[in-house]
Amino acid sequence: MTTPDNRIDATTNREGATYVLVHGAWHGGWCWKTVARILRAHGHEVFTPTLSGLGERSHLLSPAIDLGVFVQDIVNVLEYEDLTDVILVGHSFGGLPISGAADRVPQRIRQLVYLDAVVLEHGQTAFSRLSPEIVARRIEQSIETSNGLSIPVPPASAFGVTEPVQIALLERNCTPHPLKTFDAPIELDGSVGGTIPKVYIQCVDPVYEPLQASRDFVRTQKGWAWDEIETGHDAMISAPETLAAKLLRYA
Repeated sequence: MTTPDNRIDATTNREGATYVLVHGAWHGGWCWKTVARILRAHGHEVFTPTLSGLGERSHLLSPAIDLGVFVQDIVNVLEYEDLTDVILVGHSFGGLPISGAADRVPQRIRQLVYLDAVVLEHGQTAFSRLSPEIVARRIEQSIETSNGLSIPVPPASAFGVTEPVQIALLERNCTPHPLKTFDAPIELDGSVGGTIPKVYIQCVDPVYEPLQASRDFVRTQKGWAWDEIETGHDAMISAPETLAAKLLRYA
């Protein structure tokens, strides 16, 4: 598969790269465990923050958590850890906080990796990239289960995971996702990712259909590299070795 020229600089070998891996909806930093272990074994520094109200931070779930809080979560990791030259990876819904962070602190980021992720322009919401049917169903489920506070966890099959051990991992660790983050617009001063090198990695076996609008948008943009991985949507769970190998190309 051919890729744009900006991919060459992103894949230049360097020692001691820094990765920040951002999870998607209903997940937490826990989902990167195997990928992070592989990257660290190659001598790289890896951070796997959990967004507010999810995973081990699910006790903080509140109506105050919107998309801006998620963006601040990642900006804080970059600033308080004083990270620079970062390879910032966002999976699924995690594409939004990495876009926000890249807009706020671009000087700290070397490469943006959108792993089967949501991509929005300024003023758009995650719901705006989904079909009206999916939006209506998620709002209805939220009202029924939490009076509109959060969206309940979908079945593991929705993430393209089929192995019993992996299904059990998701069922054990996934938590309801703050509804407001889907309905809050992203705030960007410039284009998505600005001038930072960007690559979109699509999970193609099976394809996660709710993200098609984001993929279609990326395909129309100049300066984006494109890659694919033959696994389901939760690549870090279903194919961590293959995914880690791709991410190592940016070290």
